Amino acid sequence: MILASEKMIRYWTDAGAWSDKTFIDYFKEHVLADPEKICLVDPLNREALVGTKPERLTYRELDKAVDAVAEGLLAKGIKKDDIIMVQLPNIWELAMLYLAITRTGALISPMPMQWRISELQFIASMTNAVAVITVDSFGGFNHREMVTLLQSSAPSIKSIITLTDITEMAKGPVTGRLDNIRIDANDVFTLCWSSGTEAQPKGCPLSHNNWLYLASLCLEAAPVKAGDNLITAGPLVNMASIGTVYVEWLKGGGKLVLHHPFDGPTFILQLITEEIHYTLLVPAVINAILKHPQVDKFDLSKMRAITLGSAPPSLWSVQELKRRWGIEFGNIWGQNEGTGNIAGAYNIPDMEMRIDNFPHYGKPGSHWTGATDKLRFVAMKVIDPLTGKELTQEGDIGELFYKGPSVIPGYFKRPDITAKVFDKDGFFNTGDLFQIKKNDCVGFFDRTKDIIIRGGFNISAQEVENMLLGHPKILEVAAISMPDEAMGEKVCVYVVPREGQSVSLEDVGTFMKESGIAVYKIPERIEIIDAIPRNPVGKVLKNVLREDLKKKIATS
Repeated sequence: MILASEKMIRYWTDAGAWSDKTFIDYFKEHVLADPEKICLVDPLNREALVGTKPERLTYRELDKAVDAVAEGLLAKGIKKDDIIMVQLPNIWELAMLYLAITRTGALISPMPMQWRISELQFIASMTNAVAVITVDSFGGFNHREMVTLLQSSAPSIKSIITLTDITEMAKGPVTGRLDNIRIDANDVFTLCWSSGTEAQPKGCPLSHNNWLYLASLCLEAAPVKAGDNLITAGPLVNMASIGTVYVEWLKGGGKLVLHHPFDGPTFILQLITEEIHYTLLVPAVINAILKHPQVDKFDLSKMRAITLGSAPPSLWSVQELKRRWGIEFGNIWGQNEGTGNIAGAYNIPDMEMRIDNFPHYGKPGSHWTGATDKLRFVAMKVIDPLTGKELTQEGDIGELFYKGPSVIPGYFKRPDITAKVFDKDGFFNTGDLFQIKKNDCVGFFDRTKDIIIRGGFNISAQEVENMLLGHPKILEVAAISMPDEAMGEKVCVYVVPREGQSVSLEDVGTFMKESGIAVYKIPERIEIIDAIPRNPVGKVLKNVLREDLKKKIATS
């Protein structure tokens, strides 16, 4: 299924950003180069997840499974451009299915395990999916029953395929019938789903060429090296794990280790025993590792780099990574729509600058223009959301518009939304606020909805959170706006204290004052909570916190 226009394909191909090579081509090269190398490792708790022992596959074994499952899917009637919904935890079969489904000429639409009938019905209706691959049950929930109910209301779904079926298919024959199926580098490789301002998820179709370009960003800037051992800490269903770990593994070879659901002690054990070189984490996890009582016993000396996403990291945490184990960090930002930027040690050597600065690629006269062979294709501009005019002065804050070879051609079957988010020059409106900075840089300021406006002053929730993550008594924190008659809004923080610690509003205020932050940014209410609520891919559910605060204010 090719959704990019001929004009777009010609433009990026002529520019040298896109080629005719697919992920299947890269994978087959790795199989030929080192067939007996371990390439895919199950989570240690696989048996608790799906009832079978964890496995370790070589490239030869994975190649056999990919082709056997692909032939099994063909036998069930799967054909070119069909869409298959997949809902599996992070087990080797999920990683394999991205390749097996591609081999059939179809495409995968992965979904978080937490999604239920409402979300699945919407996806089925949007995609006319012909099959669903899932587990019988997971975490006490009957997925097979849910999908059977889904099938009764979604006539396009002809097959329900369980994990047991996939396991049997993987043992089947490989006859060579796949060799006649042509896969184009501009075919859609994945149809992932993005949530945001819309009530329903938005389909983000990314081709082999889209994903391969994104992989090159991490390979160059993180950096990830060919043959590295990688681990994914989050669900393998969207940009966070596919875009920063999975596609880098497919392109560069090496070993991919799976983890699910996130469990700190198990994750640290895997980092050490599997000799992991690189991963993506959120700042909260890094802080939890660094503040662990046994941190002095952790040997993470094999790790070279960690990219930190979802929010800018705290300076304290990245300094500790470097001091303890020599680990460099990359400040990474991206979206399911295919946008992405990385500030790494190679392009922004200064660590303090790197935590909240990104190269402003495409800026006229910028020293970043043409800085590397790949990144020269990216262009960004900051637009005033009120006037629609481009902002150019240092300190200006506006919405980031992004253009590059990795961006979706449009939302799946949503031309109405697509028309709103792309401007006449093909730039995609990310909806995220960025600030123009010195040295031809931009810095993530906040998501549009996370700005707190106190008495006319804009306060970044991320800035408050990052500072408080450095507090020795705080494990996690989320900042939200609190309605106020006089100021409009004030800052409220939800705090998860470290084990055995207590945190007060006075503690928070004193710490931030000593850090030299503007007084108006200091929180004026604190709520102690056991855990910060997050969605299936780890993003903080601030709408849940806002609703909780609203109820507390109403009853106080």
